[in-house]
Amino acid sequence: MQAWRAKENALQFLRGHLADSYNKLPSYLYILEKTYPRPVVVVDGTFLKSAYRGIMLTASTMDAAGTILPLAYVVVDSENDASWKWFFKQFKYAYGERPNMCVVSDRNKSILKATSIVYPGMPHYSCMWHIWTNIRAKFKKGHLKLSELYFVTARSYTLDEFNERMSKIEEIDPRVKAYLYDIGYHRWSRVHATVNRTWTMTSNITETLNAVTKYVRELPIVELLEYMRTLLERWTKEKLLKAKGTFTYLGFKFNKELDDNITLSHKLRVRASTDYIHTVLDGVRRYIVCLENKRCSCGQFQLDEHPCPHALAALRHRDESFEQYCSPYYTRENLLRTYEIPVNPLPDETKWYVPQHISEEVVNPPTGGKRQP
Repeated sequence: MQAWRAKENALQFLRGHLADSYNKLPSYLYILEKTYPRPVVVVDGTFLKSAYRGIMLTASTMDAAGTILPLAYVVVDSENDASWKWFFKQFKYAYGERPNMCVVSDRNKSILKATSIVYPGMPHYSCMWHIWTNIRAKFKKGHLKLSELYFVTARSYTLDEFNERMSKIEEIDPRVKAYLYDIGYHRWSRVHATVNRTWTMTSNITETLNAVTKYVRELPIVELLEYMRTLLERWTKEKLLKAKGTFTYLGFKFNKELDDNITLSHKLRVRASTDYIHTVLDGVRRYIVCLENKRCSCGQFQLDEHPCPHALAALRHRDESFEQYCSPYYTRENLLRTYEIPVNPLPDETKWYVPQHISEEVVNPPTGGKRQP
């Protein structure tokens, strides 16, 4: 107990009184908005470790290099219906509602409820890894056999593949099939998704953000928010430099996938039916590619929005390049646009000019009380 108090006193000496940090929030947020006029929201579902606890919520996506792009973050007192609804309202105000937009989460009930209210009709998918952890806990018998089978089923590109693999799951344990059916195939299966999830089958990209914030989640509130801002400032600068140093049409992750598919395409034989429809032979298997509609019977071309080996073989047969057959989201041009707006630095606190009505606002710590040793 004495050691804990000594640590707390030392931290208070270094960082100031924790409650005082909440009083500085209005001034900090005012200066932040004036300096960097884009809304900043904090959200994901990570516990804070400061004396007053709280939750940091985050929303992220994947950029054209295949790395995390934080979209929004927010600190709330607890993870509940009201917090998530407020977050998504702010997020919608900042980010809007875009074509083919969807959400992937760990099936938190408050997230499901909030998105259905703020974004009615928008698809909400489940992280396939979280579903597997539930299966492993709920159905212990045979789970080692189920692991590989479940993940390839979730990643299936065609209904035939999916149905065949689901039959094998049922043979191992019919309770698991019933469980997955009750969740809804569209929640976790790539081929059943009403909006393409492409490679985002899990919510694991948020773990990148959780990892880098692991030791700062015990900071006072303003220092925590400032750390997040400086982190995004650094990431934006570094990723812009990498984008400028990228000389391929696609970003790193998607260019590597393209190279791998090109290698696979060289062993395929092609027979043209029309200018845009080709039969592609892979040993005894045959695939139909329609370049005009950007579709292949293997499913990858349309669901990944990226040329599969069969499409690349057809393109080579036509002596045509691949560029117009890739999603614009994967391109170097898109990557440059993503990071062209810098995260501006804040002036020193002694140089803050804050209107009196802002500086006089009172923000109290969460009412739950301080964390005890």
